Amino acid sequence: MPGNPEEIKMVSNAMANVPRRKMMAFLTGGEKTVAEIGEAVGKSMLDYHLKILEQAGLIEVAEGKVRLTEFGKNFMEGKKETPAEKADLSGAKPVEIAEVRQLLPCIADTTKLRIIANLAPPLGGALKALEPLFPRGRYSERIGALIIQRGDVLTTLYGAGNVTMTMIKDESEARENLQKLKETINEAIARGVAPAPREKVRVEPMEIYKYLPQTNCGECGEQSCYSFAIRLMNGEVSLDLCTPLKDPKYRQNLEHLQVMAEYI
Repeated sequence: MPGNPEEIKMVSNAMANVPRRKMMAFLTGGEKTVAEIGEAVGKSMLDYHLKILEQAGLIEVAEGKVRLTEFGKNFMEGKKETPAEKADLSGAKPVEIAEVRQLLPCIADTTKLRIIANLAPPLGGALKALEPLFPRGRYSERIGALIIQRGDVLTTLYGAGNVTMTMIKDESEARENLQKLKETINEAIARGVAPAPREKVRVEPMEIYKYLPQTNCGECGEQSCYSFAIRLMNGEVSLDLCTPLKDPKYRQNLEHLQVMAEYI
């Protein structure tokens, strides 16, 4: 069973990747063939993902069959993923843009704006049910908000009704984006049931690199920010290794990267 820091790091890196977490959850049902795993989870980089899990001591692969190791079974105890139920939106009411309260310069790019607006009535916990509507959206239990990335624009909808948008060109673009957001939400509320989760959008290394500090400082252990981006995309390193991102001036970059990390 892994116990030293290096082994623990290997397990952490192995489980930092969504496809590998799905593979582990699938294997809690018993031994599977490599082909069965590919059909259930996806065939993209399948051999690579299996190798990472095997190196971490979580699975055993032999003669085309894969099973959890004893450590893998213990690790997954209580972590089995259950199929998500359809989210009921029947109790939610249509929303309106109550106001755009503030237009402020963005921290990351002072030529762009950061807006603060209100949606009414507040959606509260119904925001989680709306996550599948957005290819790059994730609901954060920690802050009770739905975070949506579309290009450079990052939108955060809070359960209390507040809405923030970053990297906006002007007030006109802000109002246009808010209107589209309102229409998308109200269409889902009118149907009463959120759609099934969409297939995740593939993240490319250059897109990750775009939001990294690009200082090539080496503090993460890599020779360059681009090599870090490649390893991050492959699930071999975690975002918290990039210490410059903790600087307040990179706050919005970090927010974008945290959203993208959900799709790696």
